[in-house]
Amino acid sequence: MKHDLTSGALAELLGRTANAVHQAGDIIREHDRLPRRIRHKASPKDLVTETDVAVEAFLREHLGRLVPEAGFLGEEGSSGLGLAGLAWVVDPVDGTTNFAHGVPFVATSVALCQDGVPLLGVVNLPLLGEIFTAGLGLGARRNGEGIRVSDTATLLEALVATGFPYRIEEHQDAILRQLALAMPATQGVRRAGAAALDLAFVACGRYDGFFEFALNPWDTAAGVLLIQEAGGQVGRMTGHGPYRLGDPDILATNGRLEPALKALLTRADAPASEA
Repeated sequence: MKHDLTSGALAELLGRTANAVHQAGDIIREHDRLPRRIRHKASPKDLVTETDVAVEAFLREHLGRLVPEAGFLGEEGSSGLGLAGLAWVVDPVDGTTNFAHGVPFVATSVALCQDGVPLLGVVNLPLLGEIFTAGLGLGARRNGEGIRVSDTATLLEALVATGFPYRIEEHQDAILRQLALAMPATQGVRRAGAAALDLAFVACGRYDGFFEFALNPWDTAAGVLLIQEAGGQVGRMTGHGPYRLGDPDILATNGRLEPALKALLTRADAPASEA
């Protein structure tokens, strides 16, 4: 179903969405004071807590009231048509492993998408006291204040971030090659363990770039819009063209660094004789 929103209507919906996501953060803050109840999903490294389930249930109900016709694609369970048509794309607790160990690098990521294109996005960092919001054509904000990507122009001055997928064995060799090249070529490489947080940090200029394999749409949907609305660029480590939700890899930068960082990461994918 096509959903047309004027800029005013989109701004109002963004505000109401941010309010719901902020309220969901109360669940995370409350559970952060309690003992963790953890179970495993597909692998011993792929964790889920009762907090993930509770936050997603809260958001499913409250976002459903805001746009009843939208589908819902969430990490802990989906309904509707996924990315087809109008859909909420939700990661209730990005950084579950962090949360399970008491590390505060935890995010809730919510985006409303039309056929996989984010219209609005919210990334809340409830244990750090920051909430990032963006609307298509409306800019990006942190705690209500406008944000922009950095103006860093060289890799040697750049602080970049990456992440490691749960199925690390499928990408381990490529990741190690990337790190071997990126660590000496940049000012530093960080790994927070929550892609939505990483993308928000690129949007506000704390990081100059971010790259990772095997992220899901709920990891990236809100963060991609944050970066685009903050003046940055989101593409692919491999291949050409813009990043689309569900692509097998992502490269997000302030725009100025995209050619150099992409070239470096492409070298990591080259055969040893060409690298």
